[in-house]
Amino acid sequence: MSTENEGTAVPPAPSAPPPPADAPAASAPQGAHPGSAPAAGDPYGPPAAQAHHDAGAGESSSAPDPSWPPPPPPSTPAYGGDGGAGHGAAGHGGGGWGAGWGTTHQQPAPKNGRGRGGLVAAVLVAALVAGGLGGGLGYTLARENDSGGSTTVSSATSGGNVKRDPGTVAAVAAAALPSTVTIEAASSSGEGGTGTGFVFDKQGHIVTNNHVVADAVDGGNLSATFPNGKKYEAEVVGNAQGYDVAVIKLKNAPSDLKPLTLGNSDDVAVGDSTIAIGAPFGLSNTVTTGIISAKNRPVASSDGTGNKASYMSALQTDASINPGNSGGPLLDAQGNVIGINSAIQSTSNGGFGTGQAGSIGLGFAIPINQAKYVAQELIRTGKPVYAKIGASVSLEDTTNGAKITEQGVGGTEPVDPGGPADKAGLKPGDVITKLDDRVIDSGPTLIGEIWTHKPGDEVTITYERGGKEHTTELTLGSRVGDS
Repeated sequence: MSTENEGTAVPPAPSAPPPPADAPAASAPQGAHPGSAPAAGDPYGPPAAQAHHDAGAGESSSAPDPSWPPPPPPSTPAYGGDGGAGHGAAGHGGGGWGAGWGTTHQQPAPKNGRGRGGLVAAVLVAALVAGGLGGGLGYTLARENDSGGSTTVSSATSGGNVKRDPGTVAAVAAAALPSTVTIEAASSSGEGGTGTGFVFDKQGHIVTNNHVVADAVDGGNLSATFPNGKKYEAEVVGNAQGYDVAVIKLKNAPSDLKPLTLGNSDDVAVGDSTIAIGAPFGLSNTVTTGIISAKNRPVASSDGTGNKASYMSALQTDASINPGNSGGPLLDAQGNVIGINSAIQSTSNGGFGTGQAGSIGLGFAIPINQAKYVAQELIRTGKPVYAKIGASVSLEDTTNGAKITEQGVGGTEPVDPGGPADKAGLKPGDVITKLDDRVIDSGPTLIGEIWTHKPGDEVTITYERGGKEHTTELTLGSRVGDS
């Protein structure tokens, strides 16, 4: 499944609004309406780019390449919200994975005065035309019903003050919006895009997706704008490609920052209400709602170039997530952050005439329990720490499990001598089918599940060898950094 970059410019507005359905046809013309098999990988040092190329050549499996970061598995949805290069997340079904990325900084100038302002103007014109038609109709009816006396028009009584109780979407949004930011990231060459982030602590740390700020990691420009319009320059504190999590810090951060309350993503249940905040297609401070559609959804995301991949055991939601939502908070009904919006599956055709993918109700968020741990490590050391089993596994997209390869990275041993898998008795050719109670159907799924744990955690591995099922206890090791 191909990966698609998200949109850039806002489409032109129509030159004139359509007539009402019951109105006579206008004589003047109206304006137009806007209208492969994967390869081998390594759960502790994600699969390499070479594996993708091998799969493209038709090989059923191969050992992981020593290079990092890895390629995405064959089916990849796009990241959920940055405006830079498109990223993808693995999944099923037709169409590309259109991420919730935002608008790019290098937008083409609006043509014929029909850019974003043109769209707004067209909406206003439509409103005025509709208002004029309604007024004329009302006047005509008044004349026909007037038997000589005057017609008195009385206005509707006021509804009074509107009170929004705590726990309503409006109340949650009002409390959370002041602690969300729209992030603009650009490389030294000026390429970049827009995403979202949220206040993590009072020291000015903002949590977002790695792919939102990736362009600004090496000497680029980075800024964060709050809903009140205040804009702050920022710098990247640390980024984790594999987790797709990054932390930035505001320069000259204000003293009145209010961090969002973090929930417990382990306690989330399918059917729970969700609220997403972000900047879809550059429309900052947008709020959408939905529910938790599924949990522990294996998702592998790519930057669209086949060079980098991220893995997660995601929360799935049908809250509308579009280009620009990446890095934004996914909240529960009480306003607690339960995830970071990261990717969506979408049809291959984009909306608004941009060729960019949009939401079809399949969004994916990194569980906040995992993101919190990653963010804390990035703040503490500037580098991510990954749990590992110490074995290379195939990235074949099968439903049979994660098979330990016969050869490791660059001709090394597929099972690290003295490593966690070796100590647990695992061997090349073993097929891992469960990690604790999680069913493992492929290498990427195993990687995502391993990375929900911390180094030192003890897990139970279920595997098949010679047609028989076995179980073993394994203590996860650790690897520092993405390289």
